Amino acid sequence: MLHILEQLKQKTKHLKRETTALYFAYRDPRTPWHARAFSALVVAYMLSPIDLIPDFIPILGYLDDLVLVPLGISLALKMIPRDVMADARKIADSPIQNKAIGLVFIVMIVCVWVLVLFVIILSIYKIINYKN
Repeated sequence: MLHILEQLKQKTKHLKRETTALYFAYRDPRTPWHARAFSALVVAYMLSPIDLIPDFIPILGYLDDLVLVPLGISLALKMIPRDVMADARKIADSPIQNKAIGLVFIVMIVCVWVLVLFVIILSIYKIINYKN
């Protein structure tokens, strides 16, 4: 059982590294536009608090995280030139870059949640004012 948990931790760490590397590859001008667009979608989906299938649905809720994210990363890696990914992985392994990118991801997630809350509050406000 411990061996399985250790393997899971390693795979999760690898996915995090690849996602961070995809972010840096997305920003590289040598990356083709279609790979940039797809990589941006994969990174945004992975970091987004909004899932295709909500996590509270038993089994299916985590299916998108377990299947779609790795599949998306795999497809994005095939679209990006190897030398670009090699450079992006070097940058992703840098501890300074990891802290900076972590902060960017946190800010992005907070912004998405603020936007969602704003839309909900605005909707409730309109419903209340419509009834009056």
